[in-house]
Amino acid sequence: MIAQRYERNIGTITEEENEKLQACSVWVAGCGGLGGYIIEGLARIGVGSITAIDGDVFQPSNLNRQLFSTERNLGYHKALAAQERIRAVNSATEIHPLCCYLTEENAEELITKRYDAVVDALDNIPGRRLLVQTCAKQGVPLIHGAIAGWQGQVTVILPGDTGLDRLYPEGVEKGIETETGNPVFTPAIVGALEVAETVKVLLGRPEILRNKLLTIDLLEQEYDLIEL
Repeated sequence: MIAQRYERNIGTITEEENEKLQACSVWVAGCGGLGGYIIEGLARIGVGSITAIDGDVFQPSNLNRQLFSTERNLGYHKALAAQERIRAVNSATEIHPLCCYLTEENAEELITKRYDAVVDALDNIPGRRLLVQTCAKQGVPLIHGAIAGWQGQVTVILPGDTGLDRLYPEGVEKGIETETGNPVFTPAIVGALEVAETVKVLLGRPEILRNKLLTIDLLEQEYDLIEL
């Protein structure tokens, strides 16, 4: 019998699929704007284990959009705040915080084959490239998302795919978000899209955004699907 907390999942996914999610382990890179919505969304739908990495602490500039930030926890580690939040939201989800940054030295030690998926909630292009490279070596699917002002994008990168190379060619180190800013609504929507794609990957659904880039423009309410 399915737990009452998951009853409203059924219909969108089956009871068997919900049980499968509870046996899955997901690694999330970043606990800030995107990461907060992703981590909480994965826990609420019932993913059994989440590892959340972020070496940063909360600052006042995070309060406009980062779900786990409050006026009371400024200066507190984002990964630890994620752990406390998820323990309050769903005690059945194991949450493992890593208070460090992803680097070339630790990437292959931290991202291993035991994870069923990795989710990109980073805010820098070198880190995204490192995620792609590491996931390819370890054979782990990667769900990518990025935001900038009114705009966002999502895609799924399986080991061996090269789509991100077209988005971030060599020499490009900064995204447009350094100029456009990041309001609250864009990470909320893109984070939800990344959760949806992660769930589909975990369940083996065929409709994933592999070799496709979903772009959104919330100012013009334009949504485009681009072949990569």
